[in-house]
Amino acid sequence: MNEKANIFDIHRASLHDGPGIRTTVFLKGCPLECQWCHNPEALSADAQLFYHFDKCTYCADCVAVCPQSAHAVSDGVHTINYDACQLCGECLEACNYDALKIMGKEMTVSEVIAQVQKDAAFYQNSGGGITLSGGEPLFQFSFSKELLKQCKSLKINTCVETSGFVSPFKFKQLLPYIDVLLFDYKITDSQEHESYTGVPNHVILENLQAAYRYGTAIYLRCPIVPGVNDNDWHFNAIAELSEKFPKLCGIELLPYHDMGNNKRISIGKSETFTELKTVTPEVSKQWIAQLRELGCKKVIIG
Repeated sequence: MNEKANIFDIHRASLHDGPGIRTTVFLKGCPLECQWCHNPEALSADAQLFYHFDKCTYCADCVAVCPQSAHAVSDGVHTINYDACQLCGECLEACNYDALKIMGKEMTVSEVIAQVQKDAAFYQNSGGGITLSGGEPLFQFSFSKELLKQCKSLKINTCVETSGFVSPFKFKQLLPYIDVLLFDYKITDSQEHESYTGVPNHVILENLQAAYRYGTAIYLRCPIVPGVNDNDWHFNAIAELSEKFPKLCGIELLPYHDMGNNKRISIGKSETFTELKTVTPEVSKQWIAQLRELGCKKVIIG
């Protein structure tokens, strides 16, 4: 119960992170670097300064108090030297507009469970429970294993949203403590997968098969990014997985949206896919229709 991890958010009463009403725990750290990531503040396992530029009034109060001189305001522009920031929190205290936040707080398993248990009545009535997300929650393996184990002992339904990129040896240790998997399937070709995410996909596919054989309830989550994987080859591969694993609970398409770029700016990173905009509902419906024509009966927009 004393295992610790860096948590960057806990969402209560979530309706989109698994069945029922859930408490979603977001862990920092991910071994992938997906270019379309919508939670770039979760890629690093370390705490980070996050700047809400839409809330800033350029008052320069943060400049006056920062001991590392990481902030500068000039001509209505607020710049931050993220490398200089030591996360002392002085700027957060000085800011009256909540424009600055430290993303990442070290918490123990006991502290997280105390938060999760606040909604126990909702889990019982809705079939919900806890969902671990990120980042990649299995990146902080020991913490996630202990948290899942304790939740199971408390009869709290457990769900993990995962890229599936973790050693099969570790992954199989977790299966007894996972009720539901939200399992990402990103790109079919392994070389292209590595090009866009930083890792190949053979271990991911091995873990998907292991979870299916174990009998875990699995929702296959498929981020679709125009120009990357919105092609016939990938859609055919999704349909083949649907046929290969007929007991999948469902296939959820996750159409690309550009929210991640604003977040990347907020943590001092460069934007990606700058010419690509959020996918329209009309395009999403076309993808659904195409997959249903290929035989996917359980496909929805996630």
